[in-house]
Amino acid sequence: MNGVLNTLKPPGMTSHDVVKVVRKITGQKKAGHTGTLDPGAAGVLPVCLGRATRIIQYMQSDKRYRVEVTFGISTSTQDAFGEVVETGDTAGLTPGKVEQCLASMQGRQQQVPPMTSAVRYRGKRLYELARAGIKVVKEPRPVQIHAINLVDFYYGASGLPKALLDIHCSAGTYIRTICHDLGKKLGCGAFMSFLLRTGAGIFSLEKTVTLEQLKVLQEKEALNRAVITMSEALAHLTPVFVEGAAVGAIRSGKRVILPAYTVGKHLSANQMVRLEGPAGLIALAVAMYIKNSPDHLAFQPVKVLV
Repeated sequence: MNGVLNTLKPPGMTSHDVVKVVRKITGQKKAGHTGTLDPGAAGVLPVCLGRATRIIQYMQSDKRYRVEVTFGISTSTQDAFGEVVETGDTAGLTPGKVEQCLASMQGRQQQVPPMTSAVRYRGKRLYELARAGIKVVKEPRPVQIHAINLVDFYYGASGLPKALLDIHCSAGTYIRTICHDLGKKLGCGAFMSFLLRTGAGIFSLEKTVTLEQLKVLQEKEALNRAVITMSEALAHLTPVFVEGAAVGAIRSGKRVILPAYTVGKHLSANQMVRLEGPAGLIALAVAMYIKNSPDHLAFQPVKVLV
């Protein structure tokens, strides 16, 4: 079984927990997810099986979230599971002020990861250091907020104002930190009170399968119905179709040179493509296009998939 399962991670499980359950259901020892989702969060968690674990780094990595922010309180973990470290005045907070602040948070920026993150510092995870009571100076990391929009503004049972946001961002962006920084910019403090990942690359919330549904499919010997092929998972890469002796060369990781007319596409130098089998049904490799001559195009496999 070589492909991707678009699983729905339930709250209360770690991403690794989900992978372990998927391994047990599918009987596939080789499996891995494409990006950690907080234990308390729910949503899209693609799990690659078999040879598809080789394509994780080449899949689209942008993420989409629906998040609830609670204003007036800052916590030690920047989410609802931490201790309250500061309270603030939210009397003058309005939806307009929140939207104005959100507009300033879009684009490329440097983000300091929270101490509860899985980022490594001298071989240790930050959350491991935090549990040991060790504080370190965290280096900021580049992230990109493609879009951040206010969906709703309301008051919770506690009387504190809350905002519901939709966020589209690059991989490695910490949503809890966005919530924390938003509260800091507004001068009242804030924390992430709910998180749902609604998309990861091409994978959407609407097309996820639950672990319970996977179990039912396994019992019906119909698990393949839920598997997204490697070609589909790499749909953003330009396909180049090969046949004959070129297929064997690709399997060996050798460079292949194809007549330009058989490719029929304009490619940029060093562009990544996916090499497909004769019928276009089997992804053979992820390869780099290397300009060869006007009449012939060269492709160097960087990750063989068969």
